[in-house]
Amino acid sequence: MAQKNKILIVEDDQDTREVYCKMLSINGFKTVCAVDGKDGLEKAGKELPDLIILDVLMPVMDGFTMLKELRNQDGPAKKIPVIMLTNLSADSEDIVKKVAETGPVYYLVKAGLPLEKLIEKVKEYI
Repeated sequence: MAQKNKILIVEDDQDTREVYCKMLSINGFKTVCAVDGKDGLEKAGKELPDLIILDVLMPVMDGFTMLKELRNQDGPAKKIPVIMLTNLSADSEDIVKKVAETGPVYYLVKAGLPLEKLIEKVKEYI
């Protein structure tokens, strides 16, 4: 039996996190969840997922800080592809600058995002 690809979902909103986990599981992925950037950073190092879905605005450690710290680590976790999700406008100069600095593989605005589009992007990067 083929091994399932593992996705780490770093999302502070429980309902959103559960929906993502369920949809990814239905589509054949194994999911690991984290509730904030600090938790996500720890789990990325331990679990070594194939992809990380990362929210931007979270308590304790935001997504940009987590991604920056992940990329500065030694070891295999620093190369894990990351899809960032936020409800912040992608038109904001500050957001565009932070995205460019941290370098996720893809950046999606959550508002009105069809789950199929998220699944499509996950499959594209795995």
